Amino acid sequence: MKILLVEDDERISFPLAEALGDQNYAVDVAEDGELGWDYLETYSYSLVLLDIMLPRLNGLQLCQRMRQRGVQTPVLMLTARDTSTDKVIGLDAGADDYVVKPFDLQELLARIRALLRRGTVSLSPVLSWGTIELDPNACQATCHHQPLALTPKEYQMLELLMRNPQRTFSRDEILDHLWATEETPGAETVKVHIRGLRQKLTAAGAPPDFVETVYGLGYRLKQG
Repeated sequence: MKILLVEDDERISFPLAEALGDQNYAVDVAEDGELGWDYLETYSYSLVLLDIMLPRLNGLQLCQRMRQRGVQTPVLMLTARDTSTDKVIGLDAGADDYVVKPFDLQELLARIRALLRRGTVSLSPVLSWGTIELDPNACQATCHHQPLALTPKEYQMLELLMRNPQRTFSRDEILDHLWATEETPGAETVKVHIRGLRQKLTAAGAPPDFVETVYGLGYRLKQG
């Protein structure tokens, strides 16, 4: 899943982006509100982490612009303001949740997971398809209840497909969802990671076509 972090304080944005990367999220970082809007117009995100005090366009203004333009991506606001009035203003601007700095990283990660679950088909935090189960909270996938030793990108691909089991993803769409903009490789990279994922799934006992190729379109989970 891909997250946009709009934060101008590098003391916060750098370690937070690294922590999110450790949780298998792809992260783009924007240093001001206008740049954040440029990213939102160009790329697709599962969540926006948005500071309120930003140069050029503040977080409240950016959130309002998103909602006015029909962008419904969940927004979690990060701010040093800890009053009921400030929280109400943020929520009224269109934010979905609100975390006060300095924040506890584990609490922030839990709130991120909660917001991401709101947009999924399954209400359960554990995703399942056939013999495969994936627990986003633990960043762990299993086949026949045995852990799968996946690379971060293999795990992210499996999660993307399991969160959208009826959808076919092209290579470009997978790149857009799973790689930060500054590190986006070529489409051939997706093929390599899909091959590695299939090999590990098959070795664990999953059907060889668990992830199937829809020729000319992309990849999806094998439909029952």
